[in-house]
Amino acid sequence: MDVASRIKNLPPYLFAEIEKKVENMRNQGKEIIDLGIGDPDLPTPDFIIDRLCSEARKADNHRYPSYRGLAAFRKAAATWYENRFGITLNPDREVVSLIGSKEGIAHFAWCIVNPGDIVLASDPGYPVYKTSTMLAGGIPLELPLLKKNHFLPDFTAFPESVLRRTKLIYVNYPNNPTGAIVDREFFRELVQLARSYDFAIAHDLAYSEVSYDGYKAPSIFEVDGAREVAVEFHSLSKTFNMTGWRVGFAVGNERLIEALGRVKTNIDSGIFNAIQWAGVEALGRTQEVLDWMLPIYTRRRNLVYGALQTGGFDVEKPQASFYIWVPVPQEFTSMSFAEHLLEKTGVVVTPGIGFGKYGEGFIRISLTSPEEILAKAMEKIQNELGIRGKLK
Repeated sequence: MDVASRIKNLPPYLFAEIEKKVENMRNQGKEIIDLGIGDPDLPTPDFIIDRLCSEARKADNHRYPSYRGLAAFRKAAATWYENRFGITLNPDREVVSLIGSKEGIAHFAWCIVNPGDIVLASDPGYPVYKTSTMLAGGIPLELPLLKKNHFLPDFTAFPESVLRRTKLIYVNYPNNPTGAIVDREFFRELVQLARSYDFAIAHDLAYSEVSYDGYKAPSIFEVDGAREVAVEFHSLSKTFNMTGWRVGFAVGNERLIEALGRVKTNIDSGIFNAIQWAGVEALGRTQEVLDWMLPIYTRRRNLVYGALQTGGFDVEKPQASFYIWVPVPQEFTSMSFAEHLLEKTGVVVTPGIGFGKYGEGFIRISLTSPEEILAKAMEKIQNELGIRGKLK
């Protein structure tokens, strides 16, 4: 029996060969330092775990949850938006809970994309932007994020004929993998473009709270007219070190939020109520977590950035996210450089090609390891490449 053509058409998993080599090296007893995955090593704060435990002991919380999310969780999300961005949301009509923002982003294409519709997806970008488009029958087109443009899209590069066929655009700032940031003016121009050509905007805001040097990431809804065309996705994963909990939410245009809720009622059964109550606790104490967490990431960023600069890499110092986007030496591709580092140093990095064709020529280094591990990894890279003269 054959699988559906929509599955056959999905791009291959490019990291499979690296994962196989990592497994083989570990089986041989070799030391591996994994700087590839963006999974926080810091613990979930105790007060969030305590709330989970107390709620898990309540029998009512083990029944089916609401498809749209607990009213208390949606209200907490709306309150968080008001406190963080000065935006007032209706928790009953403009907020929906998600089993992690990835789930919502993946399902959102089904809400708005018809077969043959064009979707502009940031490239390099989170792979789910393109794969969800393909599963919905849409046509994903790369929205190039180039270094010469500070990793911001150039919408003037698209002919009017493409923009008129565009149904949806996926953007993500602070950006994964590049670490690029934007201001309100970027969203103002994007919203105006969406209104002019009648397409929707999906903004992935997962990294909004991981920022440095006084930068505060804006929400698209700080711009007039955004509610007419946009949905914004947020996750508790990165802010509260809860990647395994799978809890997030989407906010924005009432019709689009209602459509996303309808898809979810037909596909999933919502988030475990005890996790949502823990999310309520987390959202209400965000600043407490950031005061503890951001100095740690700042030190890590400074350590890795400084080591890479000393090693001769032409790398930019990110003002947000916990990644550093590193250009590879000229004689390597992103994949061959990642494989070289793995084989020679035992350090795992993510090849940029895994985020799309415009990620070629870069690797992504994650800051989700303790400082002593990061320092050791940087020393290994410097020793190997410095001796071989690869950093020139």
